[in-house]
Order: sequence, then structure tokens, then C-alpha cells
Amino acid sequence: MTDTFIAETPLADTREIIAGLVHPIAHIAPKYFYDARGSMLFEEITELPEYYPTRTERAIMSEHGAKIAQKVGAGGTVIELGAGSCEKARALCELVQPAHFVAVDISAEFLHEAADGLRSACPALDVRVVAADLTAEMPMPADLPRQKRLVYYPGSSIGNFNFPEALNLLERCRHLIDDDGALLIGVDLVKDVAVLEAAYDDAAGVTAAFNLNVLSHVNSLIGSDFDLDQWRHRALFNAVDSRIEMYLEARTKIRVSWPGAQRDFEQGERIHTENSHKYRVDDFTDLLNRAGFRHADIWCDSRHWFACVLARP
Repeated sequence: MTDTFIAETPLADTREIIAGLVHPIAHIAPKYFYDARGSMLFEEITELPEYYPTRTERAIMSEHGAKIAQKVGAGGTVIELGAGSCEKARALCELVQPAHFVAVDISAEFLHEAADGLRSACPALDVRVVAADLTAEMPMPADLPRQKRLVYYPGSSIGNFNFPEALNLLERCRHLIDDDGALLIGVDLVKDVAVLEAAYDDAAGVTAAFNLNVLSHVNSLIGSDFDLDQWRHRALFNAVDSRIEMYLEARTKIRVSWPGAQRDFEQGERIHTENSHKYRVDDFTDLLNRAGFRHADIWCDSRHWFACVLARP
């Protein structure tokens, strides 16, 4: 089948990035982490000893995957949001045996390579690619069946969105499925602050490299002159909002320029790059209910660090 590409225009990206940089509290949207190098660095992060979400979610799926597959049923369509390397999709597809698979991610180049690998591993599977920003609409291929769709959103990436944004995304997930469909989503739960902060500031510095790489991507997108050596990675837990916050902090006074404009940053001034909200199970099921998912089956690890939730209309 022909791959499908849906992406924002470079002009829209440029306007969004510049608007964030000139804002009184400078920020860069986390979707700009994911150029080809950023996507590869994130895959490295998922294997770090400090980064518990991936292995904890994998263990839950290994223990309870057969039950999940029984509830989902075989032969439908899996739509994975934030598909990345498609490695989690391979394991899920072995369990639920879908006829169709749609990989959705913002990093088109990396997604293509991942989809090719999935096609090689599962030659009978109809694999499609949709290069899209999850904060916008996600039109599916016109000939994709609507019946028995499973929207798969692993890795706790729902935590990158604030409450209104998360609700909006979950509502759009609901619109992707009919009443016979479902959403399978990974959710990171509230836990000890030391565990949380270590997961986003590892000893090997991979997360720091991932965070700093966004400046390289921004340079390529808007023609700016960020010097990565002038910035440091910061990650901290905001207990009031129950989230990890990531920043890039200026090591010294810096002037950053791009065509037609510039901004001065004082020493210690920060650019906000990501939030990662941590949920309590009841709070997340309430959010699902508001989005139109009235029933939820929940599986957690023994420490209750992470949850896999199968939600239905």
C-alpha cells in the first residue's frame, strides 16, 4: 500500500518556534525533539537503567498481554500514536494479529525506516505510515476499515500534554474508533521524586543530549544560531502540577539570532522544552470518561509505578 504523509508546513513550524522563543517565558514544543537524531536518542533513553517506564510497561504487557488480546480480538486494525521504532507494535501485533497497522509519528524519516522493518518482520501485515503532529488532526487512509480499530498509545507520552490538551487528544482518539473499537494506553503513575528525576536526568547524559538536540533541530528549521555548548539540561519535579519539567538553561549571557530577529538570554535563564505529567489511576480514568471512554480495564506492575489501560466507549 502507498504510504500516507500528513505534516505541518515548514512555515507553520517556523512561526510556532519563533513565537515560543520570543515569549516572556521561552519555550520550544516537545514535538521538535524528534528529528532523526532525536528519535534515535530517545530510543537509547528507553533502554537506560534509570528510565523505568519502557521496561515496566513491557513487563506488564508480557504478563497480561494474552488477557488484553482476548479482550481486543484478532483481525482488526492497530493505529499506533508516536510509533517511533515500531518495536512495541511488533509485540502487540503478535498478540492481536491485526490485518492492518498504521504508524503515526512526527519524524517521517525515522518512521519510514521503522515501518520498513515492521513490513519485513510481518510480511502479511498491511503497514501504513502517517507522518503527523499528534496535536493536530490525524486523518487516516481513506480505505482503512473503521471496524475493530485499536488505538495504541504506549510509553506514557500522554503525560507530555497538559489537562486540556490530553483531553483533546483522547477525544480525537475516540473519534478514530467506532463503538466496537478501543484505546490501549500507557500511563506513568505518581511515585518517589528521586526515581522520577533520575529517569529524566540519567548518569550517562543521554537525556541531556536528547534535550540539547532540540536546539540543533531548531537551528535547521528557522536558521537560528544556538550553540549547544552554551546550554545545560535541567529536569525537576513540580509537585503542585504532578509533573517532571525539562528545561535548557543558559550557562552565561547569550544572544541568539535568526533571520530578522534575535533574543538575549541572561545567565541561568531557561527555555522550557517538556512536561511529563504523572497520574493517579482514578484521575486518569476520570479523564478517559470525559473523553467518551466509559469502561476501562487497568493492569499495573507490583510497585504501581505504571499502568496499561484498555479503554472502551
